[in-house]
Amino acid sequence: MSLGRLLVALYLVLCGTTVQAKDIVDYTADMRKYGGYHDFYWDVSTGRVLLQVEEFEREFLLLTGLAQGLGSNPVGLDRNQIGESRLVKFQRVGNKVLLHQLNARYRATSSNPAERRAVEEAFASSVLWGFEVMAQGSDGVLIDFTPFLLSDQHGIAVRLRQAEQGNYSVDKSKSAVYLPRTKNFPKNSEFEVQLTFTGAKPGKYLREVVPTPTLVTLRQHISLIELPDKKYQPRQFHSRSGYFPFAYRDYASAIDQPLDQRFIYRHRLEKKPGSNEVVEPIVYYVDSGVPEPVRSALVEGASWWNQAFTAAGYKDAFRVEILPEDVDPLDVRYNVINWVHRSTRGWSYGYSVFDPRSGEILKGNVTLGSLRVRQDFLIAQGLLQPYVGESADTEALKAMALARIRQLSAHEVGHTLGLAHNFAASTKGRASVMDYPAPLVSLVHTDMDLDKAYATGIGVWDKLAVRYGYGTGKDEQEFLDSVIREAKEQKLRFISDPDSRAINNAHAVSHLWDNGNDPLVEFDRMVELRRHALNNFSTAANPKSAPRSDLEETLVPVYYGHRYQAEAVGKLIGGLDYDYLYNDAEQNSYTLVPAERQQQAIDTLLGTLSPEFLALPEQVLQLIPPKSYGYERTAESFPSYTGVAFDTVALGEAAAGHTLSILMDPQRAARMNQQSARSSEIPGFTQVLNQLTSMALQSEQYSGLQAVIHQRVNHVYIQRLMLLASDRKAAESVRAKAQLELATFQQALGQKKLFGEDPQGYSAHYYFQAKRIEAFMRGELEVKAEDIKAMPPGSPI
Repeated sequence: MSLGRLLVALYLVLCGTTVQAKDIVDYTADMRKYGGYHDFYWDVSTGRVLLQVEEFEREFLLLTGLAQGLGSNPVGLDRNQIGESRLVKFQRVGNKVLLHQLNARYRATSSNPAERRAVEEAFASSVLWGFEVMAQGSDGVLIDFTPFLLSDQHGIAVRLRQAEQGNYSVDKSKSAVYLPRTKNFPKNSEFEVQLTFTGAKPGKYLREVVPTPTLVTLRQHISLIELPDKKYQPRQFHSRSGYFPFAYRDYASAIDQPLDQRFIYRHRLEKKPGSNEVVEPIVYYVDSGVPEPVRSALVEGASWWNQAFTAAGYKDAFRVEILPEDVDPLDVRYNVINWVHRSTRGWSYGYSVFDPRSGEILKGNVTLGSLRVRQDFLIAQGLLQPYVGESADTEALKAMALARIRQLSAHEVGHTLGLAHNFAASTKGRASVMDYPAPLVSLVHTDMDLDKAYATGIGVWDKLAVRYGYGTGKDEQEFLDSVIREAKEQKLRFISDPDSRAINNAHAVSHLWDNGNDPLVEFDRMVELRRHALNNFSTAANPKSAPRSDLEETLVPVYYGHRYQAEAVGKLIGGLDYDYLYNDAEQNSYTLVPAERQQQAIDTLLGTLSPEFLALPEQVLQLIPPKSYGYERTAESFPSYTGVAFDTVALGEAAAGHTLSILMDPQRAARMNQQSARSSEIPGFTQVLNQLTSMALQSEQYSGLQAVIHQRVNHVYIQRLMLLASDRKAAESVRAKAQLELATFQQALGQKKLFGEDPQGYSAHYYFQAKRIEAFMRGELEVKAEDIKAMPPGSPI
């Protein structure tokens, strides 16, 4: 056969295949049709979902979520969790349909198609799935959507592996479509499946929450969502606006303009012509599964945002309601505040589903951990000691916990409005709900006062931020500039996560879980509160019906109550004060913390290493027995070396480790070295090490339990020195000073009389440390940070 005849024959075969393809109407005759954004059919006989694709090359939003979570905060796979917003389209190639994710990070906003195509072809995209055409008709083709739905589109297996919980994969024989929450609407199609993951050697967290840990069953939700029209107007990002940046690279930018374009994430909010009333208000719905009185607290706290929108010139632009029973929380049309249960206390989150083309927020999705309210109640228990007599009054405790829930509700909703954390807000009273507040407890004579533990209402910073994001003016740029100027005039500062969250951050005034505008003053106040609470700690901290051994967990947040304010003090050391300045600013780029305040901060933290600070009162030690039968130690318990017995020394070791991690952080140490080189008045890292070594050698000052605690602090100090000396990521000057201090300590021990009568055990202690240093210097001792006991988790409060 000639080549020509062969091509003709092949063409006829292909044409015949097309003609003989089944018709959609005939193919789906026995199936249930779900009409909506993408029509689909349910084949009950095979358990398949068949999707009808009517338009190709039409862009839409693909969204994943979890309808049923794992219940473990460390793993982070929570109920009603929202995944990545992906811009996709269907493409047909012969008998195949591709689901194609577009790359929205690189673009050319040009009217020239060739210019746009040049960018599209320069960067990779992602084909997420390929489907075979099952049937076709005049209004599109039919594809089997089931294999895609039953695949791990949310990244569950990856998350389990990242959390070191084992290697898992989808078991298709144990997975199926979940029809009760598979629905269709005019602008969004919703699909849900029950996925079972199989694996071996499950990790600790899976064993805690899954009945058969080698089989993990969750429900994955997938949404196909119509993109909004293009009438939304993006708003320019400013580093001091308080918003998350939505960014992309525009290769059509003029040469004298930046390539990277930055806007803010925000909801679309429009006024009716000539009125302050809105075309469509922003409505948030609270999960109907939240119990009272927490539900009312969530509604009230989230509703605070209407104060900000009113101040921005809108009437009734924001409201909060209870989610109707017939509404799916993962439906993109509803902004939802979800109530999430986990096996342990954990974080709450505010996510947004957004248009990847513009940053327009389409759905706010908040997940609030249900155990958060109990942590505040626990803190109040240890401070107020309410369980005296037969009828305990816990109203003040519940009021404090609910006050925190209101603030938390407002905080997470703020994220879904586009707002970032503002950790500098506490320097101006309580200027923002976007800060992380510590409970502000006062000591009035001999009583603890919780009345002002948490603020009520939206903050002054929040009102200004909402004006920037949602307010309007005749000239938009002039209006936005005026809001930034007003913030400066009111001395309202904005500093967010990159400059605040880590313990080694350099910013001197931006902290988490702190209060007040002077870290040193607030620390002294909190130390007095801590001292009073420890001296008065008793069985009245817990209900009469609770096991006596549970007092240990109630004592934890009291004993470690200084931990976050200590971090705030630590940021003064080698610290800088700065704002997110633009080049038109007249002020200096930054200022160094004055030498006197740096030394005060050093002395303050050194005080937390003293045995007097770390030792528990004897009456408290006599309170806490081994765990009662049927109860066990948890992650919320104190660390211990002593088996079932309460370990009063290990809890001091953990506290000392925390302080020393602040004082001896390698980045902070490097800043100290450089700052002291620039100004001889500023204390350098050498001075800190000298003070620590001097404290470690004060063997004659302590006896009894204080001597034992002193020796344990010394052990932690030597461990930290060795960690620093061996840290290859640390600056050479820092490692050098740490090594020299080890040698200095070793030499000082060589001059001590280590033998003879020694009732306090210092001879054995110093001998052991000398041998450790010697082994380390010879390269025979490997040290790890995990060798030191850690505090139980304090975050999130």
